[in-house]
Amino acid sequence: MNWRSLLVLTAICIVGASLFFTGRLASRLAVEERKRVALFAEGVKYIAIAPNDEEISLATNIITQDSTIPRIITDEAGHIQDLKGLDTSGVKDVPGFLKKKMEEFRKQNPPIRVQFEFGSVLIYYGESNLLTSLRYFPYAQLAIIALFLVVVVISIGTAHRSIQNQVWVGLSKETAHQLGTPISSIEGWMEIIREELPDNDYVAEMQKDVDRLKLVADRFSKVGSEPKRQVENLVPRLQEMVSYMQKRAPGKVRISFATNADDVEANVSGALFDWVIENLIRNALDAMEGVGNIRILLEETDTTVLIDVSDTGKGIPKHQIARVFQPGFTTKKRGWGLGLSLARRIIENYHDGTIAVKQSEVKKGTTFRIVLPKA
Repeated sequence: MNWRSLLVLTAICIVGASLFFTGRLASRLAVEERKRVALFAEGVKYIAIAPNDEEISLATNIITQDSTIPRIITDEAGHIQDLKGLDTSGVKDVPGFLKKKMEEFRKQNPPIRVQFEFGSVLIYYGESNLLTSLRYFPYAQLAIIALFLVVVVISIGTAHRSIQNQVWVGLSKETAHQLGTPISSIEGWMEIIREELPDNDYVAEMQKDVDRLKLVADRFSKVGSEPKRQVENLVPRLQEMVSYMQKRAPGKVRISFATNADDVEANVSGALFDWVIENLIRNALDAMEGVGNIRILLEETDTTVLIDVSDTGKGIPKHQIARVFQPGFTTKKRGWGLGLSLARRIIENYHDGTIAVKQSEVKKGTTFRIVLPKA
């Protein structure tokens, strides 16, 4: 059981216990209030048969002392004879107000009949403010606990994400630092090889890979800092990425690019944007296991730029789609499961866009969609 479930279970237990005990307390208070109204009824009846003024005065004092319980006294025909505990000041339609209150009291408690020799009266009574407050107390408590849980969950989630971000930033910068020394060494060896074989095609491709390594190190060094963005045409950038990855993909994999415009501009950090696309392509290559097609589609709307990266790989099961961007999640035998997590961070935090699984079907493939604001 995770901490969120434990918090919710604790809150349910607290509210359940509160509902139980306040319910019992409210029931006991309701019984006491009915006894008090019954005593009031006896006092009203006694006034009619009291033998002298002294006893009448005593009974009157008894029935007028308790004003916490609202009461309406009517005759047999329903005509109102007296009110207790009801304030009608400021009420424009007093008869309508009293009629509504009588109906409300009737639903809460059965009226008490007081029989006299010459007739009878009915006492309609409601709940005191204390009893009403007691009945609603658990719901107010529930609202407070729910608000507390929301604040706690948001606070813990924010703290957890902050710690995660610090870990990823530290890991990225350390990776960039560790890559720096061997890349510098390889650069030196490349200069020696280039002097020996100045026009060799393989040397040129090797230099592209070294440049790519330098770019990778630069990307990792920029994670955690605010990248510099500029408006760029994404068409040539994606075409270059497709060309580079196609030469390094298995022979039975075809990587294609299509667009609905020749000039699609967005405000991007080129190095980080390329890293996201390269990461999606590499994930697609892993998913296809050496055979299949990868298609990159670039489209623009009035306000957004859409980039779909589709593959014909093994697909993602539906129950795993919601987890693919979580740090540490991976379906591969190797890897740390950080690629898509960092990709989302780059797109959302640094480019004000979104990245999501547009669609996926097992054994048929997956499409990731990136949405960026149009420049």
